Amino acid sequence: MDTVWQWLSEIPDPEIPVLSLTDLGVIRDVSWQDETLVVTVTPTYSGCPATAVINLDIETKLLECGVTKVRLEQQLSPPWTTDWLTQEGRAKLRAYGIAPPVDGTRSDSSAAGRLARLTGQGSFQVACPRCGSENTEKVSQFGSTPCKAAYRCRSCLEPFDYFKCH
Repeated sequence: MDTVWQWLSEIPDPEIPVLSLTDLGVIRDVSWQDETLVVTVTPTYSGCPATAVINLDIETKLLECGVTKVRLEQQLSPPWTTDWLTQEGRAKLRAYGIAPPVDGTRSDSSAAGRLARLTGQGSFQVACPRCGSENTEKVSQFGSTPCKAAYRCRSCLEPFDYFKCH
């Protein structure tokens, strides 16, 4: 199984190619059922347009590696969360210029938690991925993709994306 996980770790996320699918945490399980390799995938959200590309990339990679019988299973519960990002994935985001999610800031499912998430309110500080300063400000709740917010560093004056907690 380690070999299969290694192959899957070589597949980049279609929206943030610096991350692999395993860095992102969307591959939940890999198992053999008779002669079929079953890969369980949890999309980052149920309507994610990249899901079809991710599934095709998984099938293509495994076929290239000689696995001819593959079944992909989609698992929606529990829903994907940024808590599943690996530490290596968080470091890759930072090196790429995207601030990783701030630990402990994932919104709860209460009405107040949803409202805080939707309005971008919160008391946490996002560190600049370039200079490390926490003297930053949110420019927009939405960045280059819906899962990111646009920020600016007041110290180095550089703009950057923040990978929002989900």
